[in-house]
Amino acid sequence: MIKHVTDQTFEAEVTNQKGTVLVDFWAPWCGPCKAMSPILDEFDAEMGDSVQVVKVNVDENPVSAGKFGIMSIPTIVRIKDGVPVHQVTGLQSKEQLKKWVNS
Repeated sequence: MIKHVTDQTFEAEVTNQKGTVLVDFWAPWCGPCKAMSPILDEFDAEMGDSVQVVKVNVDENPVSAGKFGIMSIPTIVRIKDGVPVHQVTGLQSKEQLKKWVNS
């Protein structure tokens, strides 16, 4: 299940987690973000416990977005054992996400 993370919970829910976490930086007014949401839901359901997916609303959580230099949304940051390893911006397919996570 995809969690919504805030500036206050980011460290506990993302930085301090072992394994892979995908962080979706988004906003409710963003069309591509809305299109990305069902793709992430499917991706999350298929990946199970191997990857955790969280969402950060950039309008409500500017500190977290600022730490990663988020300038465009949607941006998805892949974090492995608390360390950011890669990020992609723009609408992604489920297949692209799987390939990206497994690379």
